[in-house]
Amino acid sequence: MLYPSVDALKKEIDSKYSLVSLASKRARQMQEEQNTERLHKYVSHKYVGKALEEVAAGVLTKVSQDESTVYEDEI
Repeated sequence: MLYPSVDALKKEIDSKYSLVSLASKRARQMQEEQNTERLHKYVSHKYVGKALEEVAAGVLTKVSQDESTVYEDEI
């Protein structure tokens, strides 16, 4: 069983495309920069898994700004 589950992630982010986009951007950021972890402990060892755990925990969210959607890590 995968952690976090897709059902848990869909509660935080409404579309799969937005979820993949947000997680991939966050994973890239964690890979390029050191000490950017936002959770105390992660289950996953890979960056994408860690990013998805942050989404499930509610640490990463998307923010609507004007007519376009801006993600929290782009602000």
